[in-house]
Amino acid sequence: MSKPLCLVVDDEPDILELLVMTLKPMGITCYTAETLAQAQEYLLAYEIDLCLTDMRLPDGNGIELVTTFGHQTPIIVITAHGNVESAVAAMKAGAFDFIAKPVKLLELRNLITTALQLPKPDKQTKPAQKKEPENILLSKLVGRSEAMQTVRAKIEKLARSQAHIYIKGESGTGKEVVAHLIHALGARAKQAFTPVNCGAIPTELMESEFFGHKKGAHSTAHNDKKGLFQTADGGTLFLDEIADLPLHMQVKLLRVIQEKQVRPLGAAKEIPVDVRILSATHRNLAELVKQGQFRQDLFYRVNVIELYIPPLRERLEDIPDLVAKILTKLKSNDTTNEYHQQTTISDKAIKSLQAYSYPGNVRELENMLERAVTLCENNIIKPQDLQLPEATLPNHQEQAGFRSHMEEVERNTIMNALTQTQGNKAKAAKLLSISYSTLRYRIQKHNIKYK
Repeated sequence: MSKPLCLVVDDEPDILELLVMTLKPMGITCYTAETLAQAQEYLLAYEIDLCLTDMRLPDGNGIELVTTFGHQTPIIVITAHGNVESAVAAMKAGAFDFIAKPVKLLELRNLITTALQLPKPDKQTKPAQKKEPENILLSKLVGRSEAMQTVRAKIEKLARSQAHIYIKGESGTGKEVVAHLIHALGARAKQAFTPVNCGAIPTELMESEFFGHKKGAHSTAHNDKKGLFQTADGGTLFLDEIADLPLHMQVKLLRVIQEKQVRPLGAAKEIPVDVRILSATHRNLAELVKQGQFRQDLFYRVNVIELYIPPLRERLEDIPDLVAKILTKLKSNDTTNEYHQQTTISDKAIKSLQAYSYPGNVRELENMLERAVTLCENNIIKPQDLQLPEATLPNHQEQAGFRSHMEEVERNTIMNALTQTQGNKAKAAKLLSISYSTLRYRIQKHNIKYK
């Protein structure tokens, strides 16, 4: 195999020399550039495997390289010490990661090693093209709606960075599935994916569970134990229901994220850890920050980029595909029952499912179908087998009238929000407490023209 090719961009010769001296013993061939223009020439002329760039350059900003070339080349941005805003801006633009000056060489080597593990992108796909990702892993997220196409495209992009991601969505929408996909499509795919439900750990055991302990650290510490951060070292730690962490643990978690070190209970020194944090909750973290129940500084750390997973009621057109997938899964899990292998679902039952609001989202749909497979007669799932609330069983005329009324209400609500924000869609989405992509989808659905 040929040596990896790295482009190092900085206008300070001493820093260029230091970075090259760090990279060469790792078996990496280096090109150097001192300006944005020179860097762009290299990135256009060669297949660069990795780029390290300073944020401030004589003729521009390193983020310009990220926005132009970040989809094809992992770019690590070097920021000034303590400049969190620049680091966040770089990550949101698509940087693989950032490292602050003065550069810690061990941290840099680890970062470079991880970046070189990133799968090569499809050269035929450019960010300007609205092409549905074809990765087989992404097919686990079922649905052809625009909302799900947006989610899959974002997952594919976020997998190419090391940014901490906050996955926002209601219970049952598949947040852990999304977190696992981000991990599996990224540079850490060969390392551990460690999910943990923060609300399921007793408060008195949290510190030991997260950071580990030494033998004798407390009355039940009969042996040394690795914590979740050590278990996930080199990989991804998924903190589900992060809002359930008590404030004292939020302080400790923040420090670990900042320092990239943990100290097991009873240990004399800290241990370095290299972990990407993905977090999720069904609660409104921003609101919890306002109420003083979640630390604002931790919120900014874990919420570098927010990924919104739409509830099932916002993508009812995906119901037929989801039903087909779930029924196939149920059949594969019960191969001994020949009767269940023949089970199908009627069109009326599908229409009933599309008229329901799903407070429990996809998880509720799965449970509903599992029950219906057992209850149905003649291998055909009918509306009554679904045991939906009576209001959702078809009288189709009433349903059509109700849906038409609700769509008109939704259309008027969106129009009012656009009027209040003078057509600014981002502000309108914020006003309506929905994501920008959801608002755009709804505008297209209702054919809203706003001038």
